This record gives sequence, structure tokens and C-alpha cells, in this order.
Amino acid sequence: MIHSGVFSYKSILKMDETMKQFQQSLVELETEAEHLLLARHQVVENDKMRNGNREALTALRRRARTTKTSVPSPYQSIMKDIGRSASRPLVKEVCATCGNHDPDERTWMMFQGTDVFASMPFHAAHTILDADQERLDYEAKKLQSYVKEKSFFISEKGALADKICPGVLRSLVTLTDKPK
Repeated sequence: MIHSGVFSYKSILKMDETMKQFQQSLVELETEAEHLLLARHQVVENDKMRNGNREALTALRRRARTTKTSVPSPYQSIMKDIGRSASRPLVKEVCATCGNHDPDERTWMMFQGTDVFASMPFHAAHTILDADQERLDYEAKKLQSYVKEKSFFISEKGALADKICPGVLRSLVTLTDKPK
């Protein structure tokens, strides 16, 4: 016979298993939260690099006295040259950044993550920056979707609040490690 103040062996095993499951879900939630924080940090770092690239491209466009829309498209070049001599090629490739600027003029460029400066042709410098900008934009979109995915996962795990009183959950969230 079991008295009211004594737990049976089965109920203790069940409580132990419940605590193990709870502990496992807390570990999983904490791991996902760590991944989310790392991804958010990476988004910030990626934005810094994207802004630096954008500023460099703007500086090169200023130097060439062009804007993204000031250089005529190949179609506009064809239409303008149609009435002229047929001995020239119909399509003249015009770089949107270089415009009429001398693409062989040398410019200094510092490579990301290094302290190395190199004198490069103007066209090569902005081509590298354009490619980097496209790559960084792609990575930014990928990171943003990853952050959304992890945020959704963590919010879905928020069902813990239904099983634990809010005061206990709040105290678990605010726990900090103190050095010994």
C-alpha cells in the first residue's frame, strides 16, 4: 500500500524520464538559439562588407563620372549608330561603370581581409567589386532565410511555456554562468 506522501517506483521513473525529455528539449532549444545568434552576427558582418563594396563601387563610378543609369545600353548604342557608317560593328560593348572612361587606367585596390594593395586596371577593379557584391547579396539572402527558419523553429518550441509556469521559464532564460 502506498501512502499519500510516498511516490511509487513507477512514478519516480516516469518523472525521471519526463525530466530527461525536458532537459533534452532545452539543450536542443539552446543549440538552435546559438545557431540563430551566430547567423545574426554573420548577417551584420556581411552587411558591413556589402556596404564597403557599395561605397567602393560608388567611388569608382564618381571617378568615371557615371551612374548606374547614365551609360547607354547596347540597344541605345545600336539605334544611335544605325544611320552612320556600316563599316563599324553594330554593337559596341559599353561597360555600365566605365562608360567612356579609359578602362585600362590603373587604380589602387585593397583586397578584402588583407592589407594588400594592388594597382589594377580600372575595369578589372570594378568587375571584381561587382562580382563580390553579387556574391555578398546572395549570401545575405541565404543568411536571412536561415535566420527566419531558426526563429520560426524556436518560436515553435515556445510550447514549453504551456508546460512550465512562466516564472520558472523566465528564471531559466535569465540564468548566467559565473566564473568559479
